[in-house]
Amino acid sequence: MAQAAREAAERARKGAENPEPSLGARLGQIGILGWTIVVPTLLALLLGRWLDQIFATGIFFSAPLIMIGAGIGFWSAWKWMHRP
Repeated sequence: MAQAAREAAERARKGAENPEPSLGARLGQIGILGWTIVVPTLLALLLGRWLDQIFATGIFFSAPLIMIGAGIGFWSAWKWMHRP
């Protein structure tokens, strides 16, 4: 019983030292992650559409570049989430 009380007190002390982020902070993180994925995807799409117009190739450049942009965005989000 005494051990459980000590562990509960230790958890409470750690919780007071390092509190959970607020709801606003969490929503901000979600927003950053969304833009981290969307911006590279849209930039790659714009580049692909521009190249398709120059070379008159339909979606030859747009399709792979949108996938590459999304991949870069997801990779960036992953790195941001797992930063030290």
